Amino acid sequence: MGLFLGIDTSNYRTSCALYDSVTGENISCRKLLPVKQGERGLRQSDAVFHHTKQLPELMEELFEREHSLSGCAYSYAPREAEGSYMPCFLVGENVCRALAAADGLPISRTSHQKGHVLAALYACGKLGLLDKDEPFLAFHVSGGTTDMLLCRRDEEKVVSLTEIGHSADLKAGQCIDRLAVRLGLPFPGGEELEKLAVKSSRAYKIRPSMKGLDCSLSGVENKCNKMLDDGESAEDTAKYCLTYIYETIRAMTAAGIEKYGSMPVIYAGGVMADKLIADKLAEQFDAYFASPELSGDNAVGIAIYAALKGK
Repeated sequence: MGLFLGIDTSNYRTSCALYDSVTGENISCRKLLPVKQGERGLRQSDAVFHHTKQLPELMEELFEREHSLSGCAYSYAPREAEGSYMPCFLVGENVCRALAAADGLPISRTSHQKGHVLAALYACGKLGLLDKDEPFLAFHVSGGTTDMLLCRRDEEKVVSLTEIGHSADLKAGQCIDRLAVRLGLPFPGGEELEKLAVKSSRAYKIRPSMKGLDCSLSGVENKCNKMLDDGESAEDTAKYCLTYIYETIRAMTAAGIEKYGSMPVIYAGGVMADKLIADKLAEQFDAYFASPELSGDNAVGIAIYAALKGK
């Protein structure tokens, strides 16, 4: 038991964190990767370059005062699935492995997605779910994933994630960011799009596109582009986009509970920081959300993973 380091070099944010397994406190340093105005993302080569430049600066900030570590962990891939790979995660892996070798530290690795789930459990005070044998649902809703996960404590008393539902095409964060870029908003665009949406007085009745527990979101982008082409306001279009995503997550949650039974639902990922979506979901389900600062990509969940593995 002690202080554990987590490193996460995801597609759009460099992050490192310290988690104290005794006090439950964390220190986190993170920085978005720079995306040029009007662009909808980064090439992996650019992401690797920016992580390589940013991670040492953030580590220097994190270790501004001396800390004695008990272990460390890094994210090695977006998800624990065959073919899930991005070169940007190699930056965090290399730094973590070098540090562990120099200091003789225990080292572990996990997925970016599992880090999101653990950060959400921590943020909403629900890490105790890992002490039970009962399952819970978790959503990871971001620019790269719109996944519904059946979660259980694994044999190491951490957590296993089984995908039971996903988006078959566009991801929720992609829909938001593409609309934001068209409207001239900065990338990623969730926060600014929500500011537009709350100014709309329109109410939309939406039937999400579902097939079993899976969803389709490609229609959102097409509809939003048509609304703008037809002269509808940015505010109303933003409201439609976020309402459609809410209705989709609501339908997926209801289908998951219908199939697997009533259980707590944890919502993680940058999209779930949107209050227009989160507040409505909280009215209908036994729902828990990561705090806004831990909804986006962060290394806090990775540091918690290191601590749980170090028990």
